[in-house]
Amino acid sequence: MNRYSLFLIASMLLVGSNVGIGKSIVAFIPVPLFALLRFVIALAVLGPLLRRSKMQQVKRGEWINLFLQALFGTFGFTLLMLGGVHRTSAVAAGVITSTIPAVVALFSWLFLRERPDARALASIVLAIAGIAVINFAHVGGGGDTGASSLIGNLMVLGAVCCESLYVILSRRLTQTLAPLDICAYTHLFGLLLMLPVGLPGALSFDFASVPSGIWWLALWYGLSASVFSFCLWMMGIRHVPGSIAGVFTAVLPVAAAVYGIAFLGERPTPAHGIALACVVVGIGLASLKIKRLPPVAS
Repeated sequence: MNRYSLFLIASMLLVGSNVGIGKSIVAFIPVPLFALLRFVIALAVLGPLLRRSKMQQVKRGEWINLFLQALFGTFGFTLLMLGGVHRTSAVAAGVITSTIPAVVALFSWLFLRERPDARALASIVLAIAGIAVINFAHVGGGGDTGASSLIGNLMVLGAVCCESLYVILSRRLTQTLAPLDICAYTHLFGLLLMLPVGLPGALSFDFASVPSGIWWLALWYGLSASVFSFCLWMMGIRHVPGSIAGVFTAVLPVAAAVYGIAFLGERPTPAHGIALACVVVGIGLASLKIKRLPPVAS
């Protein structure tokens, strides 16, 4: 295994552990406020990239695309993911989040008319089956706990859809803008979108009531979610074929489950195991390397 593969694994470890870390944080800090803090932390690092001379070179169409990416991939994803993990387990959220490659393939089929092959279709079906297993397991849950978990799972699924739309929208921009610039611009839009949502709660929130350890977790979450995992993924994906890179997303639910079990006292159920198996097999199918034959001369 080369170092670029290790970059991809490290990126997915960060993303997966952030599922559980986010759950720990929103137990003390309201979701809208923490979502706002995430963008403040990110821009404290990415701010130097927001140079006026460079921003003036961005075309109008690119700004529209950047706004849509921020709307779905930063603003919508953050609110839905944090709201979802507040209501469901880190294990379940990790499994659902690992369906992103299959949802990207599905959306590419629906919106970009990129017809999937048989393996991609199987991956989509298995991902849907995995999500269904987790949600049906909670339908029979007792009282408010089962209903809350089901709502949380659906919110995480909404976050997956937002992130998948972000991936599709980013395909065009990566041809003309540097990846870190895209990250900085989308987080700027994300901050502007989040201000009216998170600022009112910040004015009345008792910041002193939050343990210092949670503030350190919040700082780590903001940096790892917006900077570290992004940079590691970009360094790896430049040297690893996309079809192979998809395999490493299977690390995400494992990291989320380990964090949930080790730090949150969660226990995986048979439904989680079945769902995870469906997703991992689907990712493996979609990522199998096949031999490409040269075109037949006419």
